[in-house]
Amino acid sequence: MAVKNKVQLITYPDSLGGDLKSLNQVLETYFPNTFKGGIHILPPFPSSGDRGFAPLTYTKIDPKFGDWQDIRKIGEKHDVLVDLMVNHISRKSEFFQDFLKHGRKSKYADLFLTLDKIWDDGKPVREDIDKMFLRRNVPYSTFKIEETGEEETVWTTFGKETPSEQIDLDIKSPAVKELFREFLTNFSKQNVKIVRLDAVGYITKKLGTSCFFVEPEIYEFIDWITELASSLDIELLPEVHAHYKTQYKLSKHGNWIYDFILPYMVLSTLINKSSNKLCDYLKNRPHKQFTMLDCHDGVPVKPDLDDLVETKDAQKIVDVCLERGANLSLIYSDSHKNDDGFDVHQIRCSYYSVLDCNDDAYLAARAIQFFTPGIPQVYYVGLLAGKNDEENVKVIGEGREINRHNFTMEEIDESVKKDVVQRLLKLIDFRNYYEAFDGKFTVHNTEDDQIKLSWQKDDKICTLNVNLENYKSIIEYTDKYGNLKIYDI
Repeated sequence: MAVKNKVQLITYPDSLGGDLKSLNQVLETYFPNTFKGGIHILPPFPSSGDRGFAPLTYTKIDPKFGDWQDIRKIGEKHDVLVDLMVNHISRKSEFFQDFLKHGRKSKYADLFLTLDKIWDDGKPVREDIDKMFLRRNVPYSTFKIEETGEEETVWTTFGKETPSEQIDLDIKSPAVKELFREFLTNFSKQNVKIVRLDAVGYITKKLGTSCFFVEPEIYEFIDWITELASSLDIELLPEVHAHYKTQYKLSKHGNWIYDFILPYMVLSTLINKSSNKLCDYLKNRPHKQFTMLDCHDGVPVKPDLDDLVETKDAQKIVDVCLERGANLSLIYSDSHKNDDGFDVHQIRCSYYSVLDCNDDAYLAARAIQFFTPGIPQVYYVGLLAGKNDEENVKVIGEGREINRHNFTMEEIDESVKKDVVQRLLKLIDFRNYYEAFDGKFTVHNTEDDQIKLSWQKDDKICTLNVNLENYKSIIEYTDKYGNLKIYDI
């Protein structure tokens, strides 16, 4: 199948109404023709943490969300995208629970990355760890085996808990590859069309490296799983938060990539009222990307923007966002911070809130995103122009909850009526249906307080003009009769 060059929605299974049936109802009631590119359903599988990103399995849907029939129902009218966490699985999974009981005698023992697969004696070396791109203080967790009382230490890249809830898989193991084959085969049977390879950059562990995006090993895995997915009529989207040049390597390899640079670039452009850096970026980026402004994590900063943005400029944007209610995700490892100590990994916020709830600024941001080459994704909170959910952060104690509000049916109904949401829906329709977006893209040279982007295919041409002084945006386009029309966003 081919990914459609149309707008996609990103949502949790329970964020729009409470479950998958409600999600489908919301789509049919409010957005029947809006998301022609598909629906990215964040992990609906049984999970023990990280809001779905510590999955127990991929063969079942968590009953509190619904079942596979609900997924297939959504898939009747939309291409469905789901995640496969290729780096890890839950410690509550039947696989790891069996390992905790039987240790090395478990039939699943080879799924996991015990430390003797890294260091010959199984003892971690601080000098090696200091070179790694860490997401926790140490990248491993120790467990006691029930039958023997012995301790086993396994690799755990992620997880706030000690021991971690997310247990790394050994992707060199034939058993792991067979497990992925089982999961992807089931996705195909359930009419899933696109699979995001979440955290794929962390799958290769090699001493002397950062243990992140280790070449050429990572390409060997991606090539293997791409071939498998293609045989099942599934398109893959590798998710890699990394230096932009690393992303470009994946693109040159022929893979779809995420544009994790764009959210910050657009935000900086609108806050600073200056288009030069954004326009330079748009002239030089690969086109085969998925674009987004907001997501369930935050606006990426480091390492994605390294060498693109100076610390003083980034700190200015961070400070503005903090003033507008954002919170931060930080880098753990000193070796991956800037020399001056700058350590912001992500800015966690509602995109609407960090644009100061300015409707015109927000619509300008979306217009820029939609005119940027790639497959545009709109996060459900952004779709409804949701604000920072600071109360949810306090209740749950997780900074990312600031942009993870669960909307009731009543809240959805109220939100859809807002002028900014209606304007956004009209803009999405234009992006979905105007033919020129399958043509040639041009970034025009303008004054620094202006943005001018164009698409042309045959006799169809559309041009976005953004005035950064007042955030007013218009689209000039030719209609089916060849007449010039003005669309005031």
